[in-house]
Amino acid sequence: MQVVLRRILQLIFVLIGICVVTFLLVHMVPGDPARVIAGDRANPETIEAIRKSFGLDQPLWQQFVTYAGNLLSGDIGQSMRYKRPVTALIGQYIWPTLFLTGYVICLAVPPALALAIASARKPGGLADQIIRIVGIAGMAIPVFWLGIMMSRFFGVALGWFPVSGYGKTFFEHLHHLFLPALSTAIWMVPVLIQSLRAALIEKAGADFVTAARAQGASERENFWRTILPNAVLPTLNLFGVIIAFLIGGTIIVETVYAVPGLGSLMINALLARDYHVVQGLTLMFAVTTVGVTFVVDLLSALIDPRARL
Repeated sequence: MQVVLRRILQLIFVLIGICVVTFLLVHMVPGDPARVIAGDRANPETIEAIRKSFGLDQPLWQQFVTYAGNLLSGDIGQSMRYKRPVTALIGQYIWPTLFLTGYVICLAVPPALALAIASARKPGGLADQIIRIVGIAGMAIPVFWLGIMMSRFFGVALGWFPVSGYGKTFFEHLHHLFLPALSTAIWMVPVLIQSLRAALIEKAGADFVTAARAQGASERENFWRTILPNAVLPTLNLFGVIIAFLIGGTIIVETVYAVPGLGSLMINALLARDYHVVQGLTLMFAVTTVGVTFVVDLLSALIDPRARL
């Protein structure tokens, strides 16, 4: 319990630092959001009225005090462009991103686990060499380029999959997001394979594995009960980082496939200098990353008691 409380306290300070840095960085971006909202033909009086209505005419420190006070009361702010609360916008756009993230995980984890085990069974063998070469190629291909090529071939040329949108029903979601999920999973699978393969090979030569063999454990039993549980921890930590990255890093793939998710919302907010939306999304991404890391730490402690130290 003390470890959990100490970890939570550390995460609180991390979030405070993220809020401060995000606020300063957003306000350092060139451009005036009031002028973007008013348009190029607006007169100075209109622009000044917009700045005053959103509190942009106040000193920076006073704007931060107001922003921090609103955060403590649960108010992320009001969108300058959409004229809606930021929480409502995030609630509207988050579901395509979460669905896409879950879709990528379902497509990536089973083949990554199977190929890593097959590769680690005989290091240096034919299967290992093929899997490693294909994995290096998968990591070398940029996700945005792969997404564009798959969209042009499977979507435009063959017409098998939509090249934009999200759909309305569950099966339409699966159909619309298959290409975005697949192009992201192709990058994700080699990363997981490399991590798990290296850990499996390392643990296979450990002393406790040799001791288990000496006690009469079969190779199959030794692998599933001894090698794999001890080798999965590094990959589990990496997997947590990747999940957090997928939720916050879907900007590229959502832009390529015109998916109405958080990535598209972030791009539109940045172009419109919508400070409150950018700050709210950045804070949400940070909370997600911190939360996923915290859950992974707890799972690691449950799997391996040594991690609690």
